[in-house]
Amino acid sequence: MMSRILKYRELLLVAIIVVLIAIFSARAPGFASPESLANIFNDTSILMILALGQMAVILTKSIDLSVAANLSFTGMAIAMMNAAYPQIPLPLLIVMAMGIGALLGAINGLMVWKIGIPSIVATLGTLTIYRGMAFVLSGGAWVNQTQMTATFLNTPRVVVLGLPLLGWTAILVIALVTIVFTRTVFGRALYAAGGNPTAALYAGIDVGRTRFFAFVLSGALAGLCGYLWVSRYAVAYVDIAAGFELDTVAACVIGGISTLGGIGSVGGAILGALFLGVIKNALPVINISPFWQMAISGFVIIVAVLFNARQEKRKGRLILRDAAKSRSPLAEVPVEGAAA
Repeated sequence: MMSRILKYRELLLVAIIVVLIAIFSARAPGFASPESLANIFNDTSILMILALGQMAVILTKSIDLSVAANLSFTGMAIAMMNAAYPQIPLPLLIVMAMGIGALLGAINGLMVWKIGIPSIVATLGTLTIYRGMAFVLSGGAWVNQTQMTATFLNTPRVVVLGLPLLGWTAILVIALVTIVFTRTVFGRALYAAGGNPTAALYAGIDVGRTRFFAFVLSGALAGLCGYLWVSRYAVAYVDIAAGFELDTVAACVIGGISTLGGIGSVGGAILGALFLGVIKNALPVINISPFWQMAISGFVIIVAVLFNARQEKRKGRLILRDAAKSRSPLAEVPVEGAAA
């Protein structure tokens, strides 16, 4: 039943995105060209990667409001390291970025797991702390493109088969996360920890530890995005990606990931991010104020939450009805005249 609902939700999102592209194309010819669609996907790549990390946390009935601050600190740290030590190979810098991000995510996870602080409170606190750390690290100064190496800046921009490496990085992350979520013990534990924590405990799943590793995964992906963001925009400063954590939550909610935990799919999160990406890219093209983007996004989030709540309520009623039928003595009494 739930798989059918998720497929219906994803098909509906695909249809809405196609309709939006068609409408915007009528106002701005060329918006639906392959080059334009590739640019939209590339522009949305960082949001998609962050949304997948956020999805892992939300599946466990938690939330990570520090992903953008994590991205900001990690991006600043890696940019400064590249400027100071240009001889460090780029692959090592990327690994270091993911390691720093994972460490910051682990701090969130430990507060939620070991101390028992609600995730929204813990990550709201670290959001401010990580932004402050970025300011202290840089002294408020910017790292601009003249200070960073050409390899550091240009690698994500290299075009392969019509799509920059930034877009291909997102595709690779999507594939890996899909495998982790659907084919591994950790992936099954994520859904179990959020869907039914009590049953998960009886099944031998450590719910607290699962939440911890969900935050670590979210942090590692935020660290990767720290490098991708700085290299894409060729600048590092304290306030990069300000407010972006709300976009990651919006992408997940629009994509059908339940804030109650245990429900959602990678495809849904990606489609939710693409929906926001289409709106973000289209509104300037058709000369609509960016403030309308915020209003439209907020309206869509409310509609998506209402839709999610309705589906979850309907599912709950079905479970109770079926359970009541199974316990009813009448269920075991043969109906007169029924076929033998």
